[in-house]
Amino acid sequence: MIDPGASEIITRELAPNERILWTGKPRQGIYLRVSDTFLIPMSLLWCAFVVFWEARVFNSGAPLFFILWGIPFVLVGLYVVAGRFLVDAKQRSKTFYGLTEDRIIIVSGLFQKKTKTLNLQTLSDISLTEREDRTGTITFGPSPPFYSWVAGASWPGLGQMAVPSFEAIENARTVYDLINNAKQKK
Repeated sequence: MIDPGASEIITRELAPNERILWTGKPRQGIYLRVSDTFLIPMSLLWCAFVVFWEARVFNSGAPLFFILWGIPFVLVGLYVVAGRFLVDAKQRSKTFYGLTEDRIIIVSGLFQKKTKTLNLQTLSDISLTEREDRTGTITFGPSPPFYSWVAGASWPGLGQMAVPSFEAIENARTVYDLINNAKQKK
């Protein structure tokens, strides 16, 4: 249950005499979430509308200002249709999780390394969301209302409100039980 790639990264974060109980990383590649049932159709509608609009402006011989005005909207449309999945996959490829006898460790960062640690003694709210294939997400702390609709959507700036979690991990129930057992031993 210790992932060798994640273990190497997490080991660098350990205090002297701290022992690893589990390491892992989120599911790799393109990953669809519940929120995508709403976001995919909406992003396709947005992108289709702005591409159609921009094509009409371009073909109508409108002034350069109007052509340039539509480009950011087309770029946003392309990002919400496809780019956000690529950014999310890249973010997850650089995310590593660890559980020790004392704390939760999350190492992530697309452009710069960010380390988040949570003391097991101070964790008050731990929740598990599990899929049929035994993958799941363990969330540490209360989630804001409607957070599941935007969680992991790779929107710029969304990381500021992210609830710490082990997202899309294999054997989530086993890891959840490990966390609770380690918490009870303290």
